[in-house]
Amino acid sequence: MKFDDIYQFFQDPPPTYLNKELAACYVLAVLLQGESYGTELIARLEREYPTYRLSDTVLYSALKFLEETGAIAGYWKKVEGRGRPRRMYQINSTWQDRAQELAGLWRDYLNRDRQVISN
Repeated sequence: MKFDDIYQFFQDPPPTYLNKELAACYVLAVLLQGESYGTELIARLEREYPTYRLSDTVLYSALKFLEETGAIAGYWKKVEGRGRPRRMYQINSTWQDRAQELAGLWRDYLNRDRQVISN
């Protein structure tokens, strides 16, 4: 290790991987805007929040939890330009308010994280 390595680390820090709790809140935030599927959720996170990453394992664990609790519904759909059908997800209508609340936790986390970095 050299001091240049330390400076490089802080100039270009490694990505932060979301845990299951953050992933569930992130998924709800996205699904409030419309239906989506797993690989698109991961790609969107990397595109919109380049310092964050989401592993397949954590994402599908969060999706399974949300589906089992009735927060979201999954169904198969042929997506334009894709070969095979995708498992699409959407928020159940009875969960809209709670989804808004949990999506707010994701936004609050992002804001706190940005404040820590800027200070």
